[in-house]
Amino acid sequence: MTLQTQYNKWKESTLKKSLEKFKERKERFETSAGVEMPRVALPTGGLDTPRDEHAGLLDHQESYLDKLGFPGEYPYTRGVQPTMYRSRFWTMRQYAGFSTAEESNKRYRYLLAQGQTGLSVAFDLPTQIGYDADDPIAQGEVGKVGVSISSIHDMLQLYDQIPLDKVSTSMTINAPAGVLLAMYIAVAKRQGADMRQLRGTIQNDILKEYVARGTYIFPPTPSMRLITDIFSFCAKEVPYWNTISISGYHIREAGSTAVQEVALTLANGIAYVEAALAAGLNIDDFAGQLSFFFNAHNNLLEEVAKFRAARRMWARIMRERFKAQKPASWQMRFHTQTAGSTLTAQQPENNVVRVTLQALSAVLGGTQSLHTNSMDEALWLPTEKSVRVALRTQQIIAYESGVADSVDPLAGSYLIEHLTDEIEKGALEYIAKIDEMGGALQSIERGYMQNEIQNAAYAAQQEIERKEQIVVGVNQFQVDEVLTLERLQVDPSIELGQKEKLKALRESRNQELVDQLLGKIVDAAKGTENLMPLFIECVENDITLGEICNTLRGVWGEYVAQGF
Repeated sequence: MTLQTQYNKWKESTLKKSLEKFKERKERFETSAGVEMPRVALPTGGLDTPRDEHAGLLDHQESYLDKLGFPGEYPYTRGVQPTMYRSRFWTMRQYAGFSTAEESNKRYRYLLAQGQTGLSVAFDLPTQIGYDADDPIAQGEVGKVGVSISSIHDMLQLYDQIPLDKVSTSMTINAPAGVLLAMYIAVAKRQGADMRQLRGTIQNDILKEYVARGTYIFPPTPSMRLITDIFSFCAKEVPYWNTISISGYHIREAGSTAVQEVALTLANGIAYVEAALAAGLNIDDFAGQLSFFFNAHNNLLEEVAKFRAARRMWARIMRERFKAQKPASWQMRFHTQTAGSTLTAQQPENNVVRVTLQALSAVLGGTQSLHTNSMDEALWLPTEKSVRVALRTQQIIAYESGVADSVDPLAGSYLIEHLTDEIEKGALEYIAKIDEMGGALQSIERGYMQNEIQNAAYAAQQEIERKEQIVVGVNQFQVDEVLTLERLQVDPSIELGQKEKLKALRESRNQELVDQLLGKIVDAAKGTENLMPLFIECVENDITLGEICNTLRGVWGEYVAQGF
């Protein structure tokens, strides 16, 4: 069967179905000179007349179909949707959260008014590790690097005047993800929304916390149980929710290479799938709700290739290794954030250029969702102005650059295909080593992943210090400067306000019911009952995040990192 025949088959099946559901943004896409932009460029360079003959790197149709295929079809190298951004741009999310729920709500509503198309919530450190704002361990950290959420009342304020059945929300929360999702569902119910219509993502990726980030609470076994409880509950009750965002972002921020980012992220993904299968779930019941989260770093072409390689690898892992049957189970859908670790405090305006290049790589690589960092994030929490510039960066790429007008526009480039293949090859070698150790969890317990990242980070820093890698404004092209950027500061008095709210909450609720429900949490944690319905019932009855997490600490204990 010729490539022309395969292309016609794709147009009459996959593409036709997609266009019936999602119309393209324009009748005709063209350059400023009036040259038509093909929906998907094929090896000959012509959309409708691909020839079955030598075409450079893609000189065999079998190779093309095996490695690239068509958009929206296995192995999804060229994208998970047949028309990609020609029908709809990626979701533009600006990660935000600071101070109180009231202040963060104002920022969210501002960003939505500026054209943001999805919310992305940052929580403060006490929330991330399951402590209420009035816990002694939270002192000095309340509202500092994210929003403080202790009870459903904070969550109600966070989403005030934001209809949860109309927006997609991403929440960067891991160890207590189930409790925060329960609060979100409870708020949606109070708004009158059907939880089966809710759309969004919880990060919920505990393995990368042990490897690279550190906001874990419980030991691995109960942590994995919490994750599979969420998988099972959402598959039945919140079917459009992404139950996990398997994160390479923090692995890259900790110093990994692009190959390591792909390999370690997918190895963790394999571990989650295996845990869900061991818990009795059917692969095709939950696989479509898995999502990923990647970093967009400085080397534009390597990053484009990285995204394409990861998508192809995951498709093959799900179909060949886990025998998933549904195409939705093979598709890697991912959010991307530009690289915070590349931002410099020196000459911070230069960060606008870095972020633009990184965002462009994510779009050229086919991301479903994107956050662009603000120029001042190496200095302090971003101001409204700097966040607006970051959002405008995405909008300029979308509306003015033309790169969204054709699917996978760099496909077929000799260099891009070479880099895609090489990244896949290197990542598969890592996954094979991790499999030999018994899987991701065992490799983490042995310190393998951590050591690989640390060694890569050390090597990269040495290159910077030897000026083999130039960082503009840091180790070359320095200037004497006085920073004149506007600064955002968090009022330290918000901690007192949060404590007063919690005091009033505890005095007004039914303590007998609280004790009864926490007792049910203990029993369920000791057994096998799914904890998600209990979490929802608890938060609806004014039980706090810290009270639920401390109850689970009493049953499961806390994880203590091992030295290697």
